[in-house]
Amino acid sequence: MTTTTAPEHAPAHPRPVGRPETQRKKMARMGWLFSAPALIIIAAVTIFPIIYSVAMSLSNVTVTGNGFSLNGFTWSNYSLVLQNGTWHYALSFTLIYTFITVAVEVVFGTCIALVLQRLTRGRGWMMALLLIPWSMITVINAELWQYIFQGTYGVATYLFGLNNVLGTPTPAIIALMIADIWKTTPFVAIIVLSGLVMISGDLYEAAEVDGSSGWSTFWRITVPLLRPTLSLAVLFRVLQAFGLFDLPYVMTNGGPGTATTSLAILGYNAMFKNLDFGTGAAVASTTALLVLLGCLISLRAFKVQVGDQEPS
Repeated sequence: MTTTTAPEHAPAHPRPVGRPETQRKKMARMGWLFSAPALIIIAAVTIFPIIYSVAMSLSNVTVTGNGFSLNGFTWSNYSLVLQNGTWHYALSFTLIYTFITVAVEVVFGTCIALVLQRLTRGRGWMMALLLIPWSMITVINAELWQYIFQGTYGVATYLFGLNNVLGTPTPAIIALMIADIWKTTPFVAIIVLSGLVMISGDLYEAAEVDGSSGWSTFWRITVPLLRPTLSLAVLFRVLQAFGLFDLPYVMTNGGPGTATTSLAILGYNAMFKNLDFGTGAAVASTTALLVLLGCLISLRAFKVQVGDQEPS
């Protein structure tokens, strides 16, 4: 007796060929559709002003009763900027200020992060306290430190006998750096701490078994593995510090004289005090170019790319 098996029937509704690709394209279109409002706002408030500023820096700008007009192409705005002694000083001041403040913040922030990593109790409270200076608005922070260094009734004057700090060039620069370091060191510490907690504890145990000292372990294990995190912190801080405006504008107004005049304050004074929009736009464009070059150099120095690390 033979048995027969029923033939397998094909599925009633075969899956159409190419459907996943069609669905991916549909999802991509929906993504662009939902992102369009945010992209339009970003273009309106960021990309368009940058392009317009560059166009303004390359034009003869005429101030009229109804605003200003752009007339013709010219390099004269950049020539005026690059040959101006005040621009040279503002550039050197901004570079020195950025280098010192970022270096100190990275060192202090790393030390604070190492302490927080070893805390077993109270870490959350300590992190909350650290974030208080960082969460403070920069203008309020500047007002606070201006009161501290005030020559008549300031806290620094009362406790340490410091007089006319903000009215003397070098002490005024140091006061700005102190205010900046106090506010932004916690930001660096939080970033570095996030990198520390990602390092496997097995590496430290292996180093301890091999007899490595704490200092050797720090330089041979912690620092190399923290390099991407440190590069991220440095990039953020360089971008912020190079655009220095709030602190000197509130605390010293760029003075005494031009001692604390940053590139941002120089551009502001040119555009809104002297109504020299072409020169002010040239200052802003050169500053943006220097920031871009600084970021590229930093990425090259730390061998870090966006989302990846270059092979050594």
